[in-house]
Amino acid sequence: MIIESDLKLDFKDVLIRPKRSTLQSRNDVDVNRSFTFLHTQRDWTGFPLIAANMDVTGSMGMARALSRFGAMTALHKHYKADELAAFFRAEAESATLSNVFYSMGIAEADHDKFQAVKAKAPVGKICLDVANGYTERFVEVISRLREENPDTVIMAGNVVTGDMTEALLLAGADIVKVGIGPGSVCTTRKMTGVGYPQLSAIIECADAAHGLKGQVCGDGGCTVPGDISKAYGAGADFVMLGGMLAGHDECEGEIRYEDRDGNRVPVAMTFYGMSSDTAMHKYSGGVASYRASEGKTVEIPYRGPVENTMQEIMGGVRSMMTYIGATRLKEVPKRTTFVRVGAQLNTVFGG
Repeated sequence: MIIESDLKLDFKDVLIRPKRSTLQSRNDVDVNRSFTFLHTQRDWTGFPLIAANMDVTGSMGMARALSRFGAMTALHKHYKADELAAFFRAEAESATLSNVFYSMGIAEADHDKFQAVKAKAPVGKICLDVANGYTERFVEVISRLREENPDTVIMAGNVVTGDMTEALLLAGADIVKVGIGPGSVCTTRKMTGVGYPQLSAIIECADAAHGLKGQVCGDGGCTVPGDISKAYGAGADFVMLGGMLAGHDECEGEIRYEDRDGNRVPVAMTFYGMSSDTAMHKYSGGVASYRASEGKTVEIPYRGPVENTMQEIMGGVRSMMTYIGATRLKEVPKRTTFVRVGAQLNTVFGG
């Protein structure tokens, strides 16, 4: 048994200290970033935000909507092969294609399904997604995918430590997904006791990745636009969102309606973790005897089109950049100083 006593931080534990700046307006900053990926040497430019590959948020409608903002979507794993092939063919000549990840697991059936889709349509990015990225099997699958798909960008995870970030990059990943347990509908920490404070995880994994010229994607833990700013400040190249993008028209969650003044109006949407009872009953016939549910099911307010939320998110990031004098998003980590706090918000009138 080992105890690490050095401080580990989450988004709630810090604020970003402002700095003197010559910037006059939020219009003076550029929230896009450009990357050349490690193994493929392919270029990408856009707003580095990714909708999570949960079946509510990782939808084809979300992919088309976020692409208009230069942001990306990791499609969920549960579309049928023919649906995916049709989508990738339809978007082959559009900007959407460069902003979409095909999501898959590490079972042989996942590999076969990907091969079937790839045979019918172009797939430029893969999100290899498992809850526990620390297994030898996971590393082996990354190596196999890289060998078979030398020109495809691979994002793989999840992990929370620098050593495993390096291992995944060396195995063939271009982007490493960072986060164990911080998601709004994830109960992994409650059920297993395993996890890592998300801000520190991003800092440590980003440091390891950037030494190898790879990238990291902070996955989970963001509840407000300010958390996204903190993730970028900590060194995240990309930020993945689930709950913050749920509840919108472009999602595929079940909507609850109410009658108001004779009209049937949407008021809430079901949202759940992909290791929850809800997801496992939907896709696997129930919770297997050898495991426990590690997700919860909630109902969140209906929010209308995702365009409104994206404007809030991007506006928050732009404002953060003016506070610290960062003209380009790439400059944010170098200009970020975190200060530890006991509280962030004045909640006298609610959260």
